[in-house]
Amino acid sequence: MALNPYFQQGAKNEQSLVQNLINEQLRMYGVEVHYLPRKYMTENTVIREVIQSKFDDAYPLEAYVETYDGYAENPVLMTKFGIEGTNEVTLTISRERWETYIEPLMKNEANVKLTTRPKEGDLVYFPLGDRLFEIKYVEHEKPFYQLQKTYVYQLRCELFRYEDEVIDTGIAAIDDELVGDDIGDGTTEDGISTILGVTQTLTLVGAGLTAAAYTGIITSGAISYFRISNRGGGYAGIPTVGVSSAPAGGVTGIATVGEMIGGMQYCNTNVNSALKSVQAIHIINPGAGYTVVPGVEFTNTGDGSGVAATSFISDNTLGIVTVTDSGSGFTTAPTVTFPAPDSIAKTGIGTTATAAAIMNAAGKITNVWYTNTGSGYTTGDLPVYATFSIPGGTGSGNFQFNEVVTGGTSGTTGRVRVWKSDTNILELNNVSGTFVIGETLTGASSGATHDIRLIDTEIGETEEYADNFNIETEADAILDFTEANPFGTP
Repeated sequence: MALNPYFQQGAKNEQSLVQNLINEQLRMYGVEVHYLPRKYMTENTVIREVIQSKFDDAYPLEAYVETYDGYAENPVLMTKFGIEGTNEVTLTISRERWETYIEPLMKNEANVKLTTRPKEGDLVYFPLGDRLFEIKYVEHEKPFYQLQKTYVYQLRCELFRYEDEVIDTGIAAIDDELVGDDIGDGTTEDGISTILGVTQTLTLVGAGLTAAAYTGIITSGAISYFRISNRGGGYAGIPTVGVSSAPAGGVTGIATVGEMIGGMQYCNTNVNSALKSVQAIHIINPGAGYTVVPGVEFTNTGDGSGVAATSFISDNTLGIVTVTDSGSGFTTAPTVTFPAPDSIAKTGIGTTATAAAIMNAAGKITNVWYTNTGSGYTTGDLPVYATFSIPGGTGSGNFQFNEVVTGGTSGTTGRVRVWKSDTNILELNNVSGTFVIGETLTGASSGATHDIRLIDTEIGETEEYADNFNIETEADAILDFTEANPFGTP
């Protein structure tokens, strides 16, 4: 027998010892990276070419930097897009750590092609350089079967070039790699093309359901309404409303500026159209127990002046409104109405309460604030329910990743990158045209339909040369790339 019979090359204990020593070395001299598996969302049915992919998971893992003296050769190449430089790095990770930690987490993930080992095309986030690297080659036989076993994977990585992949891991340090640099030119300092200027965000309308709310009655000394005696001017922000404290045993009222108006010149203080004046004050809590009208004080953030208001108190008014059903599908804040007190019909005395609904970005009602808490309400008016107008928009279904959506009015199309059903936020790329508020979006695959409520105008349109066909068309107009014999036809 050629091998030493007293030393078993494939002994499990010896292999475990070597593996443990390697794991210890990686934890001592390595660096913590994040492994991002590529999920294949759509593929070409013929040649299996990946059309769309995303990265939404990130697993922390220790890795040893083989190229400890810096990035590898960093070759500079001349391409048809100009001079292009790349950074390369070689990382070593533990095979055991992969099999016992990463693989169990990945094996049940949908759209992941390979879980038994690291895969070419996956990403590694390198925190020391704050960079994303793409795995180009996985060496799984180095060192070469020491004690008849391999213990590590060696990952040869190259600086990642973004190509419309979705990166949404929930880790800010990773996700912000694709939101542009501080200059705002749409590329990071590494030259990575970013999402900035490629996607467009829309706020849509969900299923239309009316809201519901109820309130009680305050018998004495509640704030009935505010009357603005001077709208002020020059406000770039919204001033804060302060109300005098109620007497002992009472409840101090709470109010807020409900509306600001701009584009007007009031007392020559709003010569700048961007500055505003106070238009209305809403009551959040009418308070209780006031015997004299409370004072009103406005606090601003250093801009604007002049606003002043007086308060009024009444007995038998409505109390704080409790929203029991936020509804959905509202494109604008709905009209809120309260029933009139019985005293109006019986004696002609009393005031019907009025209020305004506060709506969030998802088209749901979050609060109801009074503009007038009314008067003359008694226990005979209980229960007091608020009535909301019917939602103006409609929506149903959930959009699918990468499907094409089309605007029913404008005919504008785009591909779905992210759909958040809880907030009705839709992110699109490859937008062709201009969407309009109020039109209905329809998904080509899912059949989902939702009306547009808001359009984020701060995000740019689709990149001019995001499509290779456009590149080729424009290039052909400048240079002739036709393959032909320069010496003529033989």
